[in-house]
Amino acid sequence: MTDGMENRRRAYGLVAFGAVSYTCLMFIWFSLPAYLPVIIDEVGLSSTQAGVLTGAIPLMYIPIALFSGIAVDRIGPGRSLAAGILIYGIGQITRSVAPDFPSLLATTLLIGVGATAITFGLPKLVGVLFPPDETGRPSAIYLVGASAGSALVFAVGRPILGPWLGGWRPLFFWSGVVAVGYGLAWLFVSHRARVDAQMETNDSFSLESVVADLRLVLSHRELQLVVVIGTMYLLLNHGLQGWLPTLLESRGLSPGLAGQATSLLIAAYVVGVLAVPELADRFELRRPALMACGSVAFVGMLGVIAGDTGALVVLGIVVTGLGVGGVSPLVRAIPPDLEGIGARLTGTAVGFIFAVGEIGGFFGPMLIGVLHDATGSFVPGLMLLAAGTLVVVLAGAGLQYLDD
Repeated sequence: MTDGMENRRRAYGLVAFGAVSYTCLMFIWFSLPAYLPVIIDEVGLSSTQAGVLTGAIPLMYIPIALFSGIAVDRIGPGRSLAAGILIYGIGQITRSVAPDFPSLLATTLLIGVGATAITFGLPKLVGVLFPPDETGRPSAIYLVGASAGSALVFAVGRPILGPWLGGWRPLFFWSGVVAVGYGLAWLFVSHRARVDAQMETNDSFSLESVVADLRLVLSHRELQLVVVIGTMYLLLNHGLQGWLPTLLESRGLSPGLAGQATSLLIAAYVVGVLAVPELADRFELRRPALMACGSVAFVGMLGVIAGDTGALVVLGIVVTGLGVGGVSPLVRAIPPDLEGIGARLTGTAVGFIFAVGEIGGFFGPMLIGVLHDATGSFVPGLMLLAAGTLVVVLAGAGLQYLDD
């Protein structure tokens, strides 16, 4: 029994340390949205170019996510996470010296390559270290770690660290250096803990094995509905987080207050991440929980659209964050429960969700920028995000396996 408790503590410790990879990633990911108004002025970007940059990391998931998930299932979470961290850290360092839109885009896309290994490596890490019925809480650890990273860049990175270091370029440089240092530390720790050695060893990169896994995953009806939900979740999450500071600044808020308001969105998101899956699993109400979260996010978006800079927009931000936060862990928790998927194909299944889903992650921020260029208003883009929340409700209603 003592050995069992020790192994459990060790597993939680590894997940907590691995979750820092998501914290660093999200700090780097959202460092550009946090400084977007400044970068627009300094580099001379149009709103469309700014939207493309904001959606560039999600864009990289579309062509490579599925294959990244397959690789994670075969290479293992230890080495996969290390590779991803080093790639996005180097990408952030090179982005700090990018002089124009093409170079900013290229380095941001490189960050996106590394990001895929984190998105699929952490669910795989949990699947390796924990039995299927105990993955909820450790999954919440890395999702909270992700939220901490994006909250820190808006609440501390932009208003405090950036000015102290001398602007957005030094902030980008040093955050990349920290990520590279952490990546080397994770490689050492995961090797000493023999994380990858705990995986099943019967998978290979043979064409027959890969094709068989892809055929099973791509044809799974319930997983296809999860893909639809994931697409709308990513459209809303990236679209709102990517443009909310700029939107609020356009309404007259100072950069500091706009960043703090975005941190409020992330804080509410964390509450949703922690509370919704716990309640849904306890009362076996995952489908109603998904539909309720979509409905809550819709109401919140109405507040963001109708509010200016007062109490209504604050309430809308909080309510939207709760709804989106509730959807996030449910999307990741469903695949291991699906018949034919399980822990063995978690990386591939989550890769499928994000390969298609990040179409929404890219088009969310991009279309907000395009519609703003076309109309001079953020309202059309926000209405698009609100429509996505209703799709979550409809797709959630179709998940019949949740009634079993």
